[in-house]
Order: sequence, then structure tokens, then C-alpha cells
Amino acid sequence: MKTYIGDRTIDGILVTVDGEPLQPRDDLKDYAGADFEWSYEGPAPRQLAFAILTDHFGDGTRAEALTERFMRDVVANFQNEWEMSTADIDDVVSTYDAGAA
Repeated sequence: MKTYIGDRTIDGILVTVDGEPLQPRDDLKDYAGADFEWSYEGPAPRQLAFAILTDHFGDGTRAEALTERFMRDVVANFQNEWEMSTADIDDVVSTYDAGAA
């Protein structure tokens, strides 16, 4: 199981997966370049949502299909410091797969 962690530090935004920097995957879809942000809806939170989902699924196409909703439902609601496991992501995505609104 992977763990994703985000923190606002004195040096700026830090997002890791299992202790390593999360790749923005702007090579697949460029919402905001390599910029990550959270706690609101916009391009940089969208890039973070896409990066998390792409890393989680290993599939940019599936990630892109769920990015907007995941950004709105999850990333926009993160606090300054947050942590999310693959099980947490699966729980959220399962509600999408079930057709929940």
C-alpha cells in the first residue's frame, strides 16, 4: 500500500509518495505544469489530483477521466497537511464506479 503525503513547508509545497517526490505527470496532461496545490479548485489542484490518480492506477487515461471529480471531492478539501493511502483512494473511487453522485 502506498501513502501520499502533502505538506506546506517553509520551502514551499511538498508532495511525496512513500517518501519520494510525487511526479506531476505533466508529460501526460499539463493542467498546471509541475505545480501542485490543494484546498481549492483550480489548475494546480487538478494537476495534483491527476498525478495522484496516475500514480495510483498506473494509467493516465483512467486518471484523466476521474481527475475533475477527485480534485473537487478530495484535493480541494485537503488541509495544509494531509495524508492519503491507496486504500483511501480506492474507497473514493469505488463510489464513482458505483455511479454515486
